[in-house]
Amino acid sequence: MIAIYILLSLLGLLLLLLLAALVHTLATPAKTAGWVPKEDSAREKEYAEKLAEMIRFETVSYKGQIQREKFLEFHKILEKLFPLTFSTLEKTEIDGSLLLYWKGKSSERPVVLMGHQDVVPAEGTWEHEPFSGDIENGKVWGRGSADTKCSVMAFCQAVEELLKEGYVPEQDVYLSSSNTEEVGGDGCPKLVAELKRRGVKPYIVNDEGGSVVTEPMAGLKGNYAMIGVLEKGQGNLKIIARSNGGHSSYPPKNSPIVRLSKFLTDLSKHSPMKSVMNTQAREMFSNMAPYGPFWMRYLFGNLWLFKPLLEMLMPSISAQAAALLHTTVAPTMQSGSDGCNVLPQEASLILNLRYIPHQNMEESNAAVKKFADKYGLEMEIVDAYPACEPVDSHSPAFKVVEKTIEEVFPGLPVIPYVMTGGTDARFYQEICDACIRFSPVVYGPAQMKGMHGLNEYLDTYSLPGAVDYYKALIKNNE
Repeated sequence: MIAIYILLSLLGLLLLLLLAALVHTLATPAKTAGWVPKEDSAREKEYAEKLAEMIRFETVSYKGQIQREKFLEFHKILEKLFPLTFSTLEKTEIDGSLLLYWKGKSSERPVVLMGHQDVVPAEGTWEHEPFSGDIENGKVWGRGSADTKCSVMAFCQAVEELLKEGYVPEQDVYLSSSNTEEVGGDGCPKLVAELKRRGVKPYIVNDEGGSVVTEPMAGLKGNYAMIGVLEKGQGNLKIIARSNGGHSSYPPKNSPIVRLSKFLTDLSKHSPMKSVMNTQAREMFSNMAPYGPFWMRYLFGNLWLFKPLLEMLMPSISAQAAALLHTTVAPTMQSGSDGCNVLPQEASLILNLRYIPHQNMEESNAAVKKFADKYGLEMEIVDAYPACEPVDSHSPAFKVVEKTIEEVFPGLPVIPYVMTGGTDARFYQEICDACIRFSPVVYGPAQMKGMHGLNEYLDTYSLPGAVDYYKALIKNNE
């Protein structure tokens, strides 16, 4: 009898909580993402032609190769396209990476605008040749159009136009562009080391990462400024199984590949990675909620009630959502015997991990090692770096970026979010507390698919807004 009474009381409490959430949802006004790009054909044409010329010079980077001479040739193109910028600003070149310094009235709160020169290889068959820089049907085609020569073009053009106006910035401005971002090289670390040598501590660093995203989540209509405030860490772990080898005609029960298979199956089925909706993920979902359909406003607008449920269910519903909540583990490479009829003396696989702060590098690696030990496997850390410290979305520096977005893109919702990819901005974390990951261009599903894939392009209507954003950010950093 007591048990039934307790059960009925709990059910009654649950109904009250669900009703409270419903009332809150109905009382909260629904919002609409109102910003749409404006046509500016003359500026679009000018900027698209500059970006196209940058695309036509192939700047593919390769791990372990500096290729300084190639990037020096690329710099000549930049100097031709932005003559005032390169003749006025103080230029520092380090192994092909660039740092341009524009002296302001004060050095108290410097701003660093970032974008990388290098691009990934362009394989496969493209609709337009990957280094053609074709401009057709309102699109600039080619590798680097979206990732991220568009940013380099936009902030160089912004400075060019401000210089023509005779503008002098209130604060120092740095343009930072490495040539090794795509291969995780030391281009950006060398630039950061140079700034450290000068005693520069940036107030704001603005790199790639987020963007103006069209329909970033199922149910959301319109465009949203997705600002990366947290960058996950990354590591590559090599899992090794050893044996004495032998002939495949009499295989043992636990040969190296069998043990690796058991390990991987067990790790996948019983993941040790903890799903937690951290502060940044909560802010993202709660900021999105008013713009979504009723179910989204109900669930994400009442995280005080539904957070535990969503933490449990979201990893099973969406791989993208899961990546926001926990450290991910992806098997990417494997090796075994060189012969079809030979058992390997050594077999291995590579796991790529993306670390989340609440279960960062050391804890996540230890969790994987525990599974490896269970199957008599060895684990080597190929390379790894932890998740970055998050940016405070309520800080004065973030508010400068938010104000700039509101000015340049009126009606565009600002959504802080957790980045699952990596950027050069992580190297700036050592000297800056506000490393903002935001490219002021529009990325829809096609752009997302094209980056590092086939048929990369950028809509030309993105370019005037990108230039205006960088101009406004420089002016707003007073």
